[in-house]
Amino acid sequence: MQFGNIFVILFIAGTVFSCLLQEGLEYIDFRARRKNGASVPTELFGYMDSKLLKRTCAYEDDLYFLFIPKHVLGTILALVLVCSGFYVELFRRAWELTGNAYLTAIIFSVLAGLPSSILDLPFSLYREFKIEKKFGFSTMTPGLWIADTVKGLVLSLVLSVPLISAAVFLLLHASSWWWFLLGIIYVAFSAGLSFIYPVWIAPLFNKFTPLQDRELKTRLEGLLQKTGFSSDGIFLMDASKRSRHSNAYFTGFGKNKRVVLFDTLTALLSAEETEAVLGHELGHYKLHHVLRRLCVMVPLVFIALYAASILIQIPALYSGFGFVTGAELLEGGVPAGIPKEMTFIGIFLLGLIAEGFLWLPSAIANISSCRDEFAADRFAAKLCRTGRPLSTALIKLNKDNLSEIAPPKIYCIFNNSHPPLLERIRALKQFRPDEEEEDGYQPR
Repeated sequence: MQFGNIFVILFIAGTVFSCLLQEGLEYIDFRARRKNGASVPTELFGYMDSKLLKRTCAYEDDLYFLFIPKHVLGTILALVLVCSGFYVELFRRAWELTGNAYLTAIIFSVLAGLPSSILDLPFSLYREFKIEKKFGFSTMTPGLWIADTVKGLVLSLVLSVPLISAAVFLLLHASSWWWFLLGIIYVAFSAGLSFIYPVWIAPLFNKFTPLQDRELKTRLEGLLQKTGFSSDGIFLMDASKRSRHSNAYFTGFGKNKRVVLFDTLTALLSAEETEAVLGHELGHYKLHHVLRRLCVMVPLVFIALYAASILIQIPALYSGFGFVTGAELLEGGVPAGIPKEMTFIGIFLLGLIAEGFLWLPSAIANISSCRDEFAADRFAAKLCRTGRPLSTALIKLNKDNLSEIAPPKIYCIFNNSHPPLLERIRALKQFRPDEEEEDGYQPR
């Protein structure tokens, strides 16, 4: 390790700062709960009481006290793995064992994530079988948890191995254009995954059945038709076999688009409220939020890969973390280049460095996402000609999930992709049926 190396400095500084930032934000949120967490805002009189809010605070506090050791130990582990030369030794042994760039990359990628997975295991188990069960959320059994874990590991290998192999192939054979070709493969892979997910992947974990409630189905299908949204159907997911938390979402694209409702959601909300929730989700599609995010994310993928293609050619990136590339040797009087078999290590190291600075793009994404959520709320209110059904649905979901109603603004910017309940309720109260959306969209 070269602690004066710029890449090492960036890694350590970013990792430590990110840890301190998140710990500070969580503490600010904790202090705010202690001060005002049990106070019932005027807008929620008749819907919530201090007893419920105290229970919400207790749930959030338990999660916070679990977060502290998990996050601190995770940060320490990340620093120890790098500073101890763990990754250097892992690469050396994998290469000596296989002598093959593809197998080395696969073995390295799998085993490099093993220490953090082992560290996370007891915390995940404690949350699932202690905290979530304590507050009446978890319906998970040990057998189902093991089955989910095994399926997740197998699925992760099945999906990641071809992508890793493709990346190594391009690094070895595609010269300076590997980043562009890998970007195309990654985008196509992600699109393909989204297409097959509803039909082939999600059913591995849950059972999806066509919605049987005739009244609700008629209302929701009418809403889809009203907005011109075509889908593969409206499905009920057996979420209650794992948790009593409630949700609804769209998944897939093209002919595989599906509307998915948790069975816990339909048991909690009225038909009118469920319609409003679906209207909110439709708002994201009709207001082009999904397309706009793709228009941002796809170019960023190519920009990041292009930057990586330049940085992985810098010997200091490797030597700073203890990797020996031979680039310091001379060939024909000039320094030798980085061996192509090692360039995937450069990408891995850049990923480690970038993790310490993800808080910045995350904050920007959260601000944009919250703006979209408000717009989707207005869209749903316009469809229903009133914001009341969505407001009551949001209140019920918040109560059912024991979510905070008004965490500090600074905390939300860095951690929440959705606005707090109180802000959404206040915005919906200001809705007027004759409002027009920014893009001029009018329901049919």
